[in-house]
Amino acid sequence: MFTAEQLKVVTAGRADIHVPYSRLVCIENTTNKGGGACWDFEELKKIKEVCLDQNLDYHLDGARLFNALVEKKETPKQYGGLFDTISICLSKGLGAPVGSILLGSKVHIAKALRIRKLFGGAMRQVGFLAAAGIYAFDNHIERLADDHKKAKAIELVLNSLPYVKKVEPVETNIIIFYVKDHLNADDFIACMTKKNILLTPMGDGKIRIVTHLDFSIEMLEKLVFELKDFKE
Repeated sequence: MFTAEQLKVVTAGRADIHVPYSRLVCIENTTNKGGGACWDFEELKKIKEVCLDQNLDYHLDGARLFNALVEKKETPKQYGGLFDTISICLSKGLGAPVGSILLGSKVHIAKALRIRKLFGGAMRQVGFLAAAGIYAFDNHIERLADDHKKAKAIELVLNSLPYVKKVEPVETNIIIFYVKDHLNADDFIACMTKKNILLTPMGDGKIRIVTHLDFSIEMLEKLVFELKDFKE
């Protein structure tokens, strides 16, 4: 995450002919490598003011936006009124099988459709996928709070384990943790894989766990058992 003040510093050199001209500010909410953290909406509004002042477009990568909305008790309308364009993933927390959507002005969408065509991204007969997305919006938003509860339960367990060095604060459905130095993160992941538990390496010793629609209570119980049963 960054602040409006930091953005001011970055955009101050836009007249320098030796560097690319800045055109776009992108925000990811929630943050992936930030462990599912939610942006402060007041800071987002301050960043918007910098964008207006510097003639910068403002884009929201909302891959996990509804996780943030549920956790922070915010509304889609707040974000729609702030950003020029917004992308939303239907297949992460919302649980649809595939798909993303892009929101913006008619001008932005017309340009996006053309660029998509240039890159060969068009699809046909996707009504059944759209139906799955609509179902997700109608049924899978409020339940995101369950994913957050499970993630915080995992955070609590990890913080109690002697071989875990650090757990990043958990706000939504992503848990990032580090095992102690005498253990190799990749070896730990491989050990868990043999127990049919899949963890994601993120480099620099980071290990990621994500809770989601298909992560059941039984899976949570198995994960907790195997974490506690692990022998250094």
